[in-house]
Amino acid sequence: MTDKAPGNEATDRRTGTTERTIGQLAAAAGVNIQTVRYYQRRGLLEQPPRPPRGYRRYCPATLARLRFIRRAQALGFTLREIGQLLDLVDGRCADIRPLAQSKRNAIQRRIADLERLRETLDKALADCGRGDPEARCPLLGVLTGGDENQEP
Repeated sequence: MTDKAPGNEATDRRTGTTERTIGQLAAAAGVNIQTVRYYQRRGLLEQPPRPPRGYRRYCPATLARLRFIRRAQALGFTLREIGQLLDLVDGRCADIRPLAQSKRNAIQRRIADLERLRETLDKALADCGRGDPEARCPLLGVLTGGDENQEP
């Protein structure tokens, strides 16, 4: 048995939990309905059964899971990695630590790559500021692998 809560959310009288339609779920998590459906297709969110009459209703645990997915994405985890994290339902450090360490190592490699890129761009920009303003820009040489005569 359910009662209607504000915003057409259904409250189960037995458990007191608020269930939401897909639109309400998406709005509560700050995502698009299509995002919820995409996560369902990817197996990150379950799709509740459709009742004989009416709309599917999503429980609070689904909202918590959706928010987890969004926070993990904001931290740079891919959907595949998020799926692995979600599979580790007991949340034991021994299981999660290798995934987190792997992500940290990938981030460290990316930072090193970005620092090298910044240094290269700084040098190219400094070189570009010197010399003939009509000469071919040295930045193009950097981007073409050092051959300034090569067309991009």
